[in-house]
Amino acid sequence: MDRNDFLIPLNGLSQGRTASCLEVDKEFFESFGNSEILDADLTALVEVEKSGQYIGVDCNVSGEVSVACDRCLDPLSVPVDTTARLSIKFGKGEASAQDENDTPEREVVQVSDADADFDLAQVIYDYVCLSLPVLRMHPEGKCNPQMLEYLQSGISVNRSENDSQNSPFAVLEGIFRK
Repeated sequence: MDRNDFLIPLNGLSQGRTASCLEVDKEFFESFGNSEILDADLTALVEVEKSGQYIGVDCNVSGEVSVACDRCLDPLSVPVDTTARLSIKFGKGEASAQDENDTPEREVVQVSDADADFDLAQVIYDYVCLSLPVLRMHPEGKCNPQMLEYLQSGISVNRSENDSQNSPFAVLEGIFRK
């Protein structure tokens, strides 16, 4: 995976619409230090529109990522379908100022006049991570049966008499038995 594929050249961008297709895989998430996403097979369809000073970026990311199930820790395939709609503004102007091409559902991103490129990798990473569900579990009955059996048996703690006598809390053991 080449991180340069995710750069949008702001200075050399021609007027009109430009479309591209980017592949996002496990290596992409590893480059961000993400260990939660075990595998990924995503496609990012990016459309950049330039009209005068206006630059609009529409990025639709779809596919599947594999994460660990919160219940059984086996890999779980989670579908991803998220869209980032950005308006890129130059300078230190007010971020809330609306252009004639801006719509309320676009996120305004301020960049310096000196910036030659806009890195879309961070945007894709953030939108994919935010699109994942908080609870990541297999449907009922689909989890690893061995792990479920282990969890249902509970963890039993065997204590010997010596352990309870050496404990600093041993004197409190019979406090409520009066």
